[in-house]
Amino acid sequence: MKVRPFASVFLAGVIALVAVGCSGSGDNTTTTTKAKPTTTTAPPPPVAPLTGLDDPSGVSQTRPVLTIKVENTEASRPQTGLEFADVVWDEVVEGGVTRFLAMYQSETTDAVGPIRSVRLTDPLVVWPVGGIFAYSGGAQYAQVAIQKAPVTLLGEGAAGDGMFRDRAKSAPHNLYGRPDALWAKGGTPIPPPALFKYRQASATSPGTPASSVRIGFQDYYAPTYTWDAATSSWLRAQDGAPHLMRSGAQIAPQNVVVMQVEYAGGVGAMGAEGQLVGSGPVYVFTNGNVIKGTWNRPDLAQPTELRDEAGNPILLTKGKTWVELPDVSYAVEIVSPPPPPTTVPATTTTRKKKK
Repeated sequence: MKVRPFASVFLAGVIALVAVGCSGSGDNTTTTTKAKPTTTTAPPPPVAPLTGLDDPSGVSQTRPVLTIKVENTEASRPQTGLEFADVVWDEVVEGGVTRFLAMYQSETTDAVGPIRSVRLTDPLVVWPVGGIFAYSGGAQYAQVAIQKAPVTLLGEGAAGDGMFRDRAKSAPHNLYGRPDALWAKGGTPIPPPALFKYRQASATSPGTPASSVRIGFQDYYAPTYTWDAATSSWLRAQDGAPHLMRSGAQIAPQNVVVMQVEYAGGVGAMGAEGQLVGSGPVYVFTNGNVIKGTWNRPDLAQPTELRDEAGNPILLTKGKTWVELPDVSYAVEIVSPPPPPTTVPATTTTRKKKK
């Protein structure tokens, strides 16, 4: 059979159109690209304000400072819960006795104590951080002073289930606090401001090596801190023995800040008040070294500023800190480690050959 020319031309045109449609051209071209994977950087964890340590749990951002007044007489030993405090202040009260102000914020524990009465120095310590102040009574003038501080006051009556008596011990050395129940009573600011500045773990620590320090409080109350390289902490002793808690743990902070202060009214006198606004000598023991300098605090609302002898800020090791507040007349005895042994290079002698 013969194919007509018109049919042949028509069939060729159809085939050409189909070919063009299949091949595509110009704006009809389709390209496929692979999407680049997106990467997100997790934000750094919050920092606990009173230790400088990372706080992945974030709990330090949810509560104020809880400051508890803790006894330090022989009848109070062993104390309970001081090893969990972020910062502990050691102040002189009447008769040369010392008492502690233990600040809790990033950690908690079941019990703290024994809790005792307020003193005139206490408002000056807690003023910059506010929060909650837990105590057991006190002289009228001291209670009036603490009422002016920006803190929520919790005595035994107001504390409710936040305090309890340990019937195994005799009063007044048997009153203890439950931090979680005390935090439930309120307090601001949340979180509190930092009290110190901290160095990065990779940064070198300035100062001169120190193996121990003894702060010359009276007799039984004179503490000694000894550097323990294995734990990177300062082991606290008092009255010639390790300062142990009821749990058996020894007090071992990463930093010891020794601020020499004057006590208005006479050190050890009834109603004496540590002068924490102003300036004075400071010794900061951190990372096996001692840094000498000056503490300065222009007013009540500001934390104390620590600077070395060259005027640079003193940076603490991240962790727990004990602040000693001896009178300016008390000795601060620092023991330096022995110098490293020197090695003498070996010498060789050669005999001369006989001619």
